Amino acid sequence: MKKIVKGLQQICRILELVVAVFVLIGIITAIISLLKDDIQIFGELLEDMTSFRHYLEKIFVLVIGIEFLEMLCHPTSDSVIQVLIFLVARHMIVGETTPFEDFISVLSIAVLFILRKYMHNGEKNTETHNIL
Repeated sequence: MKKIVKGLQQICRILELVVAVFVLIGIITAIISLLKDDIQIFGELLEDMTSFRHYLEKIFVLVIGIEFLEMLCHPTSDSVIQVLIFLVARHMIVGETTPFEDFISVLSIAVLFILRKYMHNGEKNTETHNIL
């Protein structure tokens, strides 16, 4: 039974790496597309600021994709919280939000930072406890 569980865990790790490679390919493709759009965006910025919002959204998607890739390669609670912080920040900055939604987003980010700090303190206390 233990051999079957270990085999399944190994298969899951391999599948995670395969998905990580696909995410990496998507990120590289998006960066190339973004570089191509860089030339066009500067001319459009003089005429219309909505193109900048679209450009900023693409950048946020890339950052979230990179953080997601990191989370796939090194799955820790800290990397999960980091991805969630970027997702909330992207929603607040790029999206058309009301002041109430902005307030909820700020509260969400604050809770995520508190959780991250609490988890780091818990890890330090566990390490100290294990040494004793």
